[in-house]
Amino acid sequence: MFLSLRAEVESALRETLADLDLPSDDLGIEEPPEDVESVLASSVAFRLAGEAGAPPPEIAATVADAIDADHLEFVSRVETQGPYLNFLPSEAYFGETLEAAVDPDYGRLADREESVVVEHTSANPTGPVHVGRARNPIVGDAVANVLAYAGYDVARHYYVNDAGRQMAVFTWAYETFDEEDLESEPARDRVEYDLVRYYRKGNAFLENADDDAVEAAEAEIESIMQGLEAGDEATYERVSEVVDRVLGGMRECLARLPAEFDEFVKETRFMFDGQTDDVVARLKELDGAIYEEEAWQLDLSAQGIEKNMVFLRSDGTSLYPTRDLAHHEWKLENFDRAVTVLGEDHKLQAEQIRTSLDLLGNDADRLRQVIYSYVNLPEGKMSTRRGTGVQLDDLLDEAISRAREEVEDRLDDRIRDDDLGEEDIERIAHQVGIGAVRYDIVAKQPAKAITFEWDQALDFEAQSAPYVQYVHARCCGILEEAGIAVESEVETAFDPSLLETEAERDLLETIARFPAVVEEAADDLEPHRVATYTREFAEAFNAFYRECPVLASDVDEDLRDARLALVAASRHTMANALSILGVAAPRSM
Repeated sequence: MFLSLRAEVESALRETLADLDLPSDDLGIEEPPEDVESVLASSVAFRLAGEAGAPPPEIAATVADAIDADHLEFVSRVETQGPYLNFLPSEAYFGETLEAAVDPDYGRLADREESVVVEHTSANPTGPVHVGRARNPIVGDAVANVLAYAGYDVARHYYVNDAGRQMAVFTWAYETFDEEDLESEPARDRVEYDLVRYYRKGNAFLENADDDAVEAAEAEIESIMQGLEAGDEATYERVSEVVDRVLGGMRECLARLPAEFDEFVKETRFMFDGQTDDVVARLKELDGAIYEEEAWQLDLSAQGIEKNMVFLRSDGTSLYPTRDLAHHEWKLENFDRAVTVLGEDHKLQAEQIRTSLDLLGNDADRLRQVIYSYVNLPEGKMSTRRGTGVQLDDLLDEAISRAREEVEDRLDDRIRDDDLGEEDIERIAHQVGIGAVRYDIVAKQPAKAITFEWDQALDFEAQSAPYVQYVHARCCGILEEAGIAVESEVETAFDPSLLETEAERDLLETIARFPAVVEEAADDLEPHRVATYTREFAEAFNAFYRECPVLASDVDEDLRDARLALVAASRHTMANALSILGVAAPRSM
């Protein structure tokens, strides 16, 4: 209802300003401070002071008097506070909010009939997913989720780097060395942990072997790269044996988050179908195309980018940016919009790609890029190539283990024996532990660096994943005790006007804002706004829970039904908000 109220306020303000012969290009609509009773406020009087030749408080009073609130559905009255116009909600606003939110799909916006491809993660298939890169699948999945909730037709893609030097080195090493040549056992019984040892062995060999051995190895590596460039199927099959197996293990890891994909798009696709060659030919025709230092480059200094983009080596092999340009052109041909989630070390490349797409005649405005900083643990940064650091699997295992300890510490023997068995404890540990990792990462603005801290992520009392998950569990507990199916729409008749206390109204106002939060988070590609909302929602619900008994024997039956409807609406709101964030919504904790 917040979206409807906002539209109503905007319309009323424009009509009133037109009647007063005042401009309405900037209405100054904003959320009021917490100590103000209104749902929306307007600072338009500040902007109109010069135009009207009167102080802002006087203008605000004139505008408020001219608005006919009797003909507004969701606004009961308009008040002024100095230069501000405050719009107070009507009974219809609260009633229709509750009616809408008892629907389990509450928060989903209407179909926009617009397709969006979200490319995220796209980690090179050289070994296990490590913690430093964990922000990409978590943020990327949340971006895709919030766009889907906002009404877009979303496709989730993983762009597989199965060409270039890294994969050529990996393929050569896998074919060259045997198990006995490797220095250690796999760190985990999964294929990518096994095969990454060959990649590390190959890199160590190239760094430390004698010149003749390195020269021979480099010749074979170059042959693999040339074979892929030429579209040789035999070479492709050799590389794919490594790529597909490693990628299969990485997918198992990502499924633990979970982060799932609709399509894995290989970059060799754009080499074999001629699109990369086409891009190269068109790049050479651009004014900024130059050949120097034995490579074709695109000088983008005229566009404000200092470093040239190298797009073709002297031996005729393409580079990752060249193939990525072909990939992006394909995305823009097949989808209305494209979103790419990238680490901060790809920021220059992202600028080069976007600018080059524009120079090649594409509508680059249909491409948006989310740049994130990396996740660090207190121990420091990590490196896949040398085999040091912490893998995402290790982080998730530790999260589950710590969550299990926390859950067990909170259970007394009676609760453990009567209500929660070991299977329940294990389920909750997984939901809380992995939820803590996801929530702690997605709750921060992507551009801000993160150092993951266990004490903060798993704090049941602070504003963390367990804190907001517990609200959902509490809602489920109340509904189950009342005999109401948790996932279904409330069928019992209820009277929203009975919800009169400040705590009830505050909770209804918070519920009403959820669709607007979804819309704003999707428009700005900022899922952390949904995380912020869950914390605000938890505070509002906990105040209601403390002050408004639902199932107590002395609560009137009609009031009980209204409060149960409010609890159901709260469950749906929190469940859907957590779903956007990719965080589990436990039914018990």
